[in-house]
Amino acid sequence: MEQGIVVKISGPLVVAEQMQQVHMNDVVRVGERQLIGEIIELHGDRAFIQVYEETAGVKPGEPVVSLEQPLSVVLGPGLIGSIYDGIQRPLNILQDLHGHFIARGVTAPRLDHERRWEFIPGLQTGDRVTGGVILGEIQETPLIVHRVLVPPRITDGEIVTIREGELTIDDPVAEVRRNGKVEEIFMVQDWPVRKPRPYRRRLNPEEPLVTGQRVIDTFFPITKGGTASVPGPFGSGKTVVQHQIAKWVNAEVIVFIGCGERGNEMTDVLMEFPELQDPQSGRPLMERTILVANTSNMPVAAREASIYTGITLAEYYRDMGYDVAVMADSTSRWAEALREIGGRLEEMPGEEGYPAYLGARLSEFYERAGRVICLGDTGRRGSTSLIGAVSPPGGDLSDPVVQATLRVVKVFWSLEDRLAYERHFPAINWLTSYSLYEPIIDRYLTGQIGEQAVRDRNLAMRLLEEEDELKEIVRLVGLESLTPEQRVILRAAQAIREDFLHQNAFHEDDTYTSLRKQFRLLRLVIHLYEEAKARLPEHLDPAALSQLPVMERLARAKYIPETELDRYDQITAEISAALDELIAGPPPGDEPAHTAQEPVITGGEA
Repeated sequence: MEQGIVVKISGPLVVAEQMQQVHMNDVVRVGERQLIGEIIELHGDRAFIQVYEETAGVKPGEPVVSLEQPLSVVLGPGLIGSIYDGIQRPLNILQDLHGHFIARGVTAPRLDHERRWEFIPGLQTGDRVTGGVILGEIQETPLIVHRVLVPPRITDGEIVTIREGELTIDDPVAEVRRNGKVEEIFMVQDWPVRKPRPYRRRLNPEEPLVTGQRVIDTFFPITKGGTASVPGPFGSGKTVVQHQIAKWVNAEVIVFIGCGERGNEMTDVLMEFPELQDPQSGRPLMERTILVANTSNMPVAAREASIYTGITLAEYYRDMGYDVAVMADSTSRWAEALREIGGRLEEMPGEEGYPAYLGARLSEFYERAGRVICLGDTGRRGSTSLIGAVSPPGGDLSDPVVQATLRVVKVFWSLEDRLAYERHFPAINWLTSYSLYEPIIDRYLTGQIGEQAVRDRNLAMRLLEEEDELKEIVRLVGLESLTPEQRVILRAAQAIREDFLHQNAFHEDDTYTSLRKQFRLLRLVIHLYEEAKARLPEHLDPAALSQLPVMERLARAKYIPETELDRYDQITAEISAALDELIAGPPPGDEPAHTAQEPVITGGEA
């Protein structure tokens, strides 16, 4: 181990001399307290070290010791259900050892070295293996089978021995002979966080990542292996949207990265997730979740590593053949850490003080998402989907972090605080958001649900766009200037917004909506529009639509349980019958009602 001495301390940046034999990205221990750091720049015998802990009290002249390895994570059974900080220190273990506040320089085993796992081999002596081949399986949690993989560095080997039964992570599970040497294989492996894990071949996305949120799945979908950005101002619901996706997404493993967010938001995650049930199995959601918590009151430098730690854990389970969803909240706080470190390195600042390489770093991060054929000889497939929140100051979408992110992601969910303040959840603006995965999703919907689903989706979006144009006309010359057909469009768009897009996260039947239910519900609204438009030549009064009793049934249709969707057929028939009665007029002797409510036209409608 190489040793140097501290010559300068500037916040999280420490400069050490006499470091001739070290390498870039080596992990070091700094000072008498053995603080964890990483070399991020070298000039001659000077090493510039990013320290992941508070540096107060460190003095020039204190020793610096290199561990001669890059910043890495330990991958193995026991990751699921764990809570780590940005450099994979187990927070729950540290709390038990040191209380609620983490002392500087403390560490703890990242995985339990005493727990015994039941290893079931899948191969036998004499089998040929390469990197990525599954040696055997461990039941890590009731929901996740942990597949023990041959390390990628082994290109061709022969199994000499393979064990079975209860083993700890310190016990070798197999011995492999390659190049005339016998090497022990363990159920754990180290991997540098900044190095993407290898795979055999990248695949095109084919199926949607179903989140259960109607505005996302219907209008702006993301695929398994896709990338999405969720920018929005303070209070617009970025964290809430990511929480909802993490709870209900149809991925098998969830990795939630709290990068620089407020501690109370991560507390909500830590308190809620153990209580939540997995919708597919009924088991606790934590049995397929990993949390990486690096909140705003933790050392700023560790934020820079936290997203790499999270994506590396996700790639590990992807290599087992799982679909993994990663939530990063938020990449703006990560970029702010880059800016602070860059300033202390005296680098030339780019736009708004961010380093010039901000776009490159964001691209490297998002490009680690994808759907792949994993290493090994079985052709198994896995995916890593990446959803990153962005917190631009004041909701300014021209912020460098937002613009750099939009250049590399394919889905943009634009959150608006106006919608959030009006209690419209999710507060995603349907006019400014987009998804570049729509052609892929259209093929999937056509095969799984039918072409009608795609037609209804396109018509609904057209109605929302026309509504926005009609609002401007109404503001200028009044509602009376609209034709009956335009008034029907306004009423149909209002139904789309209020009865379809608006979702109640606290209602057990509305917090999650399957794809089948989403398009059955949308068909109800489109049926109302088509039937009303067809009856306009028969002098249908658009103002009378809101007064129909069946409109209340339509408004409450989203609360119908998934097991009772046949009731939608009844509501469809009731809509047609109600419009027929409206055309027929009131019974003789009755006065026509004059209490119909036109769609409300406001500047901040939700």
